[in-house]
Amino acid sequence: MASERRRVGILVEDFYQELEVWYPLLRLREAGVEVFTLGLQAGTTYKSKLGYPVKADHGIDDISPTDLDAIVIPGGWAPDYMRRHPGFVNLVREMNVLHKTIAAICHAGWLLCSADILHGRRATSFFSIKADMIHAGAKWVDEACVVDGNLITSRTPEDLPAFCQALLAALAAGVREPAAARR
Repeated sequence: MASERRRVGILVEDFYQELEVWYPLLRLREAGVEVFTLGLQAGTTYKSKLGYPVKADHGIDDISPTDLDAIVIPGGWAPDYMRRHPGFVNLVREMNVLHKTIAAICHAGWLLCSADILHGRRATSFFSIKADMIHAGAKWVDEACVVDGNLITSRTPEDLPAFCQALLAALAAGVREPAAARR
C-alpha cells in the first residue's frame, strides 16, 4: 500500500449481496485503507437480500468524487435501486471522468450501464446481465476479475479474493487513466 492513506466508499442500498459489501469492507480496513459506506442518507440502515444490516456512514450527496480514491459497488439487487437515484449515477460517472478506481461486482454492472461508462471497455459481471453490459458498450468477458484502466469488475462472491487483490493493487498504484482513453 502506498504511504498515503487511501479513502474508499462502498455504495449501499437495500437488497445488497452480503459478502460483496462486507468482504471488501473488512479486507480494505485490514490493509489500512479508510473505508466507509455511502447510502442515500447518512445514518440510514440498509438490509441485505437476507436481512443483514449495514448503516450508511455518509449520504451520497454529501460526498464528492474528490473526497475518494475509489468506490466499491456491490451486487445483489441494490444496484437496480442505486441507479434510480442521480447521486449514485453521477458519482460513478464523475469518478470515471477523474480516472479514479471503480470496482463493481456481480449485478453492479447495472449502475455502470446507467452511468454510461462502459463504451469500449473490457468488463465482466454476473452472467444474467451480460446482455445489459454489452448493450451499454462493454466488451464482456467471462473472467473472475477484469481490470480495464480504472475499472475493476468481477462476476460473483467466489471472485472476491481476485477482486480485492485488484482493488488493493489499484489503490497502491494510484490514479490510472482508463484504457479506452489510451486508445
